[in-house]
Amino acid sequence: MKYYFLSFFLFIFLSGKSQEIFNEKAQVNRPKLMVGIVVDQMRYDYLVRFYDKYGDGGFKRLMGEGFDFRNHHFNYIPTYTAPGHASVFTGTTPKYHGIISNNWYDKELKKGVYCASDDSVQPVGTTSDAGKMSPRRMKTTTFADENRLFTQKKGKTIGISLKDRAAIMPAGHMANAAYWFNGETEGRFISSTYYIEELPKWVQDFNNSGKVDSYLKTWDTFYDIDSYTESGSDLNDFEGGFKGKETATFPYDLAALKEFNGNYDILKTTPYGNSIVADFAIAALKGEQLGKDDITDVFTVSFSSTDYIGHNFGVNSKEIEDVYIRLDRDLERFLNALDKEVGKGNYIVFLTADHAAVHVPAYLESNKIPAGYANTKDQKDRFGKFMETTYGSSDLVENVSNNQIFLNHEKLKELGLNLEEVEQAIVDEIITYDNIYKAYTAVSMNSSSNSSGIEQMLQNGYNQKRSGDVLFIFDPSVISYGKTGSTHGSGFNYDTHVPLLFMGKGIKHGSTYQHTEITDVAPTACALLGISFPNGTYGSPLDFIIKE
Repeated sequence: MKYYFLSFFLFIFLSGKSQEIFNEKAQVNRPKLMVGIVVDQMRYDYLVRFYDKYGDGGFKRLMGEGFDFRNHHFNYIPTYTAPGHASVFTGTTPKYHGIISNNWYDKELKKGVYCASDDSVQPVGTTSDAGKMSPRRMKTTTFADENRLFTQKKGKTIGISLKDRAAIMPAGHMANAAYWFNGETEGRFISSTYYIEELPKWVQDFNNSGKVDSYLKTWDTFYDIDSYTESGSDLNDFEGGFKGKETATFPYDLAALKEFNGNYDILKTTPYGNSIVADFAIAALKGEQLGKDDITDVFTVSFSSTDYIGHNFGVNSKEIEDVYIRLDRDLERFLNALDKEVGKGNYIVFLTADHAAVHVPAYLESNKIPAGYANTKDQKDRFGKFMETTYGSSDLVENVSNNQIFLNHEKLKELGLNLEEVEQAIVDEIITYDNIYKAYTAVSMNSSSNSSGIEQMLQNGYNQKRSGDVLFIFDPSVISYGKTGSTHGSGFNYDTHVPLLFMGKGIKHGSTYQHTEITDVAPTACALLGISFPNGTYGSPLDFIIKE
């Protein structure tokens, strides 16, 4: 035990020294603007797979002028959108920042909660409950928060995305504003009174400009579809498609399909959702005057259509190839706007993802790769019978969600049952079920310290107050999902391996295959700004990207 504490304090000392040395390098190089871009559900191999289809001003520019981390990974389970965005910008994992999923079972409230929902605030720009959102469930600071503290709130923070959680978590607790897209019948960007009392004029002007409506057009491939040789056939059995269209094949008449697919919500599942975000980001640059003085501002931008399209069509689809080709052009527009509005060499931008995604298991099975779908209904029935037979009670389990089992602790006490013994009995039972790869008790998560592998990733995602009593994961490439489209959430490489690109002021050109982790992003951003790390950070600055 004494060696553990010695190592711990040595780590803290060296981390402090590393930050101090790195801050000395960065102190004279504070950029006018730090831009954090997240591409939802982006696998690292999309950079390589579609490379020849990209132009020179988007992904290739980031790779060519900046630093490319080719072996960058998430280090916890589950790999979902909300914990992904929170982890990128806090430099820690759900174990500490508390965003354990998009939705989770609240053990105190005895009900499911959404990561960003907040009934104490009111919507702004809409009357819909879609505006009743805030970052209050996130327990730690982001690097944007630390920049606000460092600059005495003179440095601005603005966060935007189609998804509320993807705008809110990165921007943090002290943001000037976060904006997200409310589709359905509105098709406009909104916010909440957590940030502002009314939408600024530039947001109102954007919402009233007709820009969103202009994208209700036909979605066809950017290039000739026959040139899309990096993806599978357009007509196959592995894609979902849109209601109102018989096949999931190009082209898609969005104006005709919108009434069957949530009206403006249909745009989210097309490349035009990303284009709308790029348009809005450029409007925000100008409207908020970001990067116009010597006090560093922070701008967080998350592109979500890649995730919607991946879930619908799968990672091997023509639709995925097309959305990345088009996103590359939107990134070029955005980077050009940064050059014009802030000045080339006056900003730093990084690009990463909140998670990656698995190939459609049915497609993998068709190619003789082990994969499949968990039969959760049969497992639930079998598990219910086990609990009834073993303990004579059917209400010992309060909830099963996010591959976690929540027990009724009051009922356990009433029946005189030992929690640790019940947890272990459940693990011993469910590990025998088909497609259950690993299972662990909460007691083991709390009492052991794993330094590698799936066990460490589960532990990094385990939050003592919010997580369940038993955790389990499915076999590789086995999911609890529909038979079409891709999903994510595991700790396997197909979900953890994501891009990380840094470019801009003080960043040298290069690349590495060194293993880096998502928790390294925030401390690197902070060190580049010469500010304190977020209060839950345990990652390390990637100091080798700094120009000497």
